[in-house]
Amino acid sequence: MDLTEHTMISWDGAELFYRAWIPPKAKGKALLLFHRGHEHSGRWKETVDLLGLEDVSVFAWDARGHGRSSGKRGAAGNFADVVKDVDAFVRHISERYSVALGNTIMLAHSLGAISLLAWVHDYAPPIRAMILATAALRVRLYVPFAIPILRLKQKLIGAGYVTSYVKAKMLTHDPAQAVQYDADALIFRQIAVNVLLDLHDTARRLLADAGAIHTPTLMLGAGKDWVVSLGAQRQFFDKLSSSVKQMIVSPNAYHAIFQEKDRRAIVRQVRDFIIERFAQPLVTPSFLYADQIGYTRDEYERLSRPGGVKFAVARAGLKAAGRLSNGVDLGWRNGFDSGLSLDYVYKNQPHGTTSVGRLIDKSYLNSIGWRGIRQRRTHLEKSLKNAIERTHRNGRPVRILDIAAGPGRYVLETLRMCLEIPVSAILRDYKQENIDAARALAQEFGLDNVKVQRGDAFDRGSLASIEPRATIGIVSGLYELFSSNDAVLNSLGGLADAIEPGGYLIYTNQPWHPQMEFIARVLRNREGRPWIMRRRTTAEMDQLVRASGFEKIDMEVDQWGMFTVSIARRVLSLNNHAC
Repeated sequence: MDLTEHTMISWDGAELFYRAWIPPKAKGKALLLFHRGHEHSGRWKETVDLLGLEDVSVFAWDARGHGRSSGKRGAAGNFADVVKDVDAFVRHISERYSVALGNTIMLAHSLGAISLLAWVHDYAPPIRAMILATAALRVRLYVPFAIPILRLKQKLIGAGYVTSYVKAKMLTHDPAQAVQYDADALIFRQIAVNVLLDLHDTARRLLADAGAIHTPTLMLGAGKDWVVSLGAQRQFFDKLSSSVKQMIVSPNAYHAIFQEKDRRAIVRQVRDFIIERFAQPLVTPSFLYADQIGYTRDEYERLSRPGGVKFAVARAGLKAAGRLSNGVDLGWRNGFDSGLSLDYVYKNQPHGTTSVGRLIDKSYLNSIGWRGIRQRRTHLEKSLKNAIERTHRNGRPVRILDIAAGPGRYVLETLRMCLEIPVSAILRDYKQENIDAARALAQEFGLDNVKVQRGDAFDRGSLASIEPRATIGIVSGLYELFSSNDAVLNSLGGLADAIEPGGYLIYTNQPWHPQMEFIARVLRNREGRPWIMRRRTTAEMDQLVRASGFEKIDMEVDQWGMFTVSIARRVLSLNNHAC
């Protein structure tokens, strides 16, 4: 296969370099390669030659800040930026070379495996399979307390770098390959501290939530790996929900298994897996009944059982904090999931009785869940603004319907930014306090093009009767509060009735949260009961949306992988079917 070199523009304008090996007999199938940390796409050349795939196009990128791609060497704004690059790269390859995701297999090595895994977990792409080689699910940091020290250093001193301690002779037993590694001018042996810390946190999240992944998987481990933990890889493999999964450990190999002495045998195993996966039909499991059986249902059942003494102590402490902190008090009075609590979080202005109360309130507002909620709001405003501009640009009237608006702050503030575009909006909610708050805010903003009314987001008939039909529908932060998929499908069906064909649906989801148990055991919801949530994986939520007559076209996710904001288009005919 001839090697060609290309560049593409990623989501933020960064220029990414990639290499392509396209055989004469290419048949719309692709293998995408993601290199180790510090390295670049050129390191894959021998592997591609050994694979000898006659009908599969192969593409290998240089991650941002690596090889010939743009960006500060070894750095990124955060690890989530790299994950977004993965999504942009895959979209580019799919669109430019006409390769469906279902005909795409991913092969990722070490740190590259974590960026790929985060993409698979958070975005739930319907790819054919993935191959994870010596995945950096737990990096071996031999300095005691390395992670806490680096966090403190970053907080006190700011951004910096860590130089890799790994010598070439610790990566491979092959002396010639070690010499090549040391002589490669494109290998950058440092990594930015923030990227290393984000890698650590992301890997921990993925290890904890491996059960959310169903993609057919081959894992390759090295028995004498000085760089990453083989035990963490085994733990991840055991938790995977994939019906097709295989783990092969090369007992005497070092970390860089594609540059090891026995690399031909390792590549042969990769080749066999690729050929087998492409030979088998693509089967996508249905998650429409995940509320009744499966991974997140089991978690929900566990959280529904009584907690221990430590949670009772935490609840008592938080009730005491409510006497001083306005935000905590509001949560206890109205529910921590209420629209009023959410609006308080959006404002992000600490208030309390005495300076101690304000300090408690600041800590409360700065919890990771509320930071994620505020990032979700940013993504909502961005998605709504884009949908408004796109609808207007297409010559269609902009009519917005939010079926569970709460106080409606993010919608109303977005409308204030789009005053040059004629827009009308209907904001609905079932609680009078939210209706009153939304009306007051619309009046404060001087928006006379907004109607606020009482409505049940799960009443399909009521939604279907709304005239004129919306061109942009919104459901934000609602379905995360209800376990039943039947209820969600009923609501989505109402939205499908209420939105014109070709119109847009903006919807949110919560595929992950690190404080699920604390929330369930300690906090109370708007009805005064324990706030127990059943997470929906991205794959499950997207299938519910698709089964209701929408086609997903884009998604945003925060850097912690907690909250997603997606845009889907209402298809011309409603086709209720499982994906």
